[in-house]
Amino acid sequence: MARAATTSDVYNAIAEPRRRAILELLCEAERAVNDVADELDLDQPSVSKHLRVLREVDLVNVRRDGRRRLYSANADALRPVHEWVTMFERFWSRQLDAIQTRAEARAKRRRRRRNKERR
Repeated sequence: MARAATTSDVYNAIAEPRRRAILELLCEAERAVNDVADELDLDQPSVSKHLRVLREVDLVNVRRDGRRRLYSANADALRPVHEWVTMFERFWSRQLDAIQTRAEARAKRRRRRRNKERR
């Protein structure tokens, strides 16, 4: 089955690590393309390309400030991703609970052994 174009949905857009890094940066503050490029040590054309993909799936907002374009993250567009990931929270919670149970049992066995050795 052919993979969807990166511009077709949020999931494909955020699959690319540099786009995730750009999004993280834009969550902190609104920035111009060159600021993003400098901060992430990427070339400006590459950042512009990534921003276009993010803009096409509505993950970033853009506004003009004179001749500059300023980009900011659109957190609302990430809501479907958040909701999808949240489905797995029960799994993670169960896994963490199981790890905690095993760790507590192991600590209890160690305490018993130490107590026996002291006697």
